[in-house]
Amino acid sequence: MKKEFILAVEGVNKEFDGFKAISDLNFFLDQGEMRVIIGPNGAGKSTFFDLLTGRTKPDTGKIEFGRATDLTALNEYEINRLGIGRKFQTPSVYVDHTVYENVLLSLKGPRGVFSTLFHRTTPAQRARIDELLELIRLGPKRDLRAGQLAHGEKQWLEIGMLLAQDPQVLLVDEPAAGMTDEETHRTGELLISLAGKHSLVVVEHDMTFVRQIAQDRKITVLHQGHVLCEGRFEEIQADPQVRAVYLGRGKTHK
Repeated sequence: MKKEFILAVEGVNKEFDGFKAISDLNFFLDQGEMRVIIGPNGAGKSTFFDLLTGRTKPDTGKIEFGRATDLTALNEYEINRLGIGRKFQTPSVYVDHTVYENVLLSLKGPRGVFSTLFHRTTPAQRARIDELLELIRLGPKRDLRAGQLAHGEKQWLEIGMLLAQDPQVLLVDEPAAGMTDEETHRTGELLISLAGKHSLVVVEHDMTFVRQIAQDRKITVLHQGHVLCEGRFEEIQADPQVRAVYLGRGKTHK
């Protein structure tokens, strides 16, 4: 019997002005799995996320979500409503609103800013916000404006805002970028706590952070738009191909 995946990417290709950003890419994510993706500059990590969210469309191949939902036929907002949420590297929060209001504005359901902030919240909504603020460890700062938060705290807030939309899959782009060591470790703890309840794909280049969150999980290495190899951290670290194209060059970006 064919195994069902929350995400199935098969034979995907994407070219930009003669440059092949994605080349015969195959990628499969289990329900509740957290997968870390690493790769050198130009490996196709950002394009991969763009394809999953409908920001760009593949030239060939298929991308399926859940039980055979064809994502290539959908727009960005339709994919988001299905339950695929994306967090970009730079946090995007409502800086003039409080931490509490940021999460309130992100709760699942059609709302405008005015109607949301001035309409009485239900007990269930308040309980959900309290739960999320505790999860991201910003409960004590619930009444602080988001613009006053430290960089790491803004990252956690945006993760909380994503969770408020009740996504099935979270795409997280370099969450540890610009963080202190302590913030990085706390971010890792947060993401680990989400695995199982949600499916996650995390793009990262900080190998200390990758070691923390990957643990005994599978890591995917992208190179020139396709999967170079997959395996556990120790296997990836020892692979001569990976060392040649990625680890041997130190920290790399997209």
